[in-house]
Amino acid sequence: MKKGNRNALLSLCVVVCICIVCFVVYMSLKEDENVDEISLDTLPEYSQNAYVTINDNEPDFEEYEITEAQTSFETYNQLDELGRCTMAKASVGKETMPKTDRESISSVKPSGWQNERYDFVPGGWVYNRCHLIGYQLTGENANARNLITGTRYMNTEGMLPFENEIAEYVKATGENVLYEVTPIYEGENLVASGVHMQACSVDDDCESLAFNVYAYNVQPGVEIDYATGENEKE
Repeated sequence: MKKGNRNALLSLCVVVCICIVCFVVYMSLKEDENVDEISLDTLPEYSQNAYVTINDNEPDFEEYEITEAQTSFETYNQLDELGRCTMAKASVGKETMPKTDRESISSVKPSGWQNERYDFVPGGWVYNRCHLIGYQLTGENANARNLITGTRYMNTEGMLPFENEIAEYVKATGENVLYEVTPIYEGENLVASGVHMQACSVDDDCESLAFNVYAYNVQPGVEIDYATGENEKE
């Protein structure tokens, strides 16, 4: 091979390598760009309410995020080194909503999954496999990056009302909603203390639909060891 051709090939290889490195770094930054900064120390203790509002109920999305959400998408971040869910984000639209019934999700065992039955818990079991982004919004079934160990109470009283609000808005208007859910853990606990949920109606810059809330992962009458998921009657 001529020296000139060899140098050109070497230069091309260097450029390709640089592009690959840049792409990997970019994807890493994209996945980490919305790392939740909420501290449990700043949140009030649970007191009979399934959730509490944050930042006067105003979501803290950047303008570019709302612009990007004009087009439907779904993102489910990788599990962390402890096997815990991290963050799920979607621009929910009619395109993302399921057209079929939900399939079984029993194959997924989220971190801290140590379920027990109690006769005073609706449905019996203290834990549900809680979708970060509800099935009715994006049609995700047994996606381990979208399912956490959550109490029946958090699932139905803390999260479902907000999921319903988004679904009803999308169905009524045909417009998208930017929605992000992040489990909040204390230290290396396997079970989240709660979830941070925020949403924004994309077409009118959060005017029609907006919320920023923290839902408590508690079950009245049950004491939970968040480090392991073990639980017992109070």
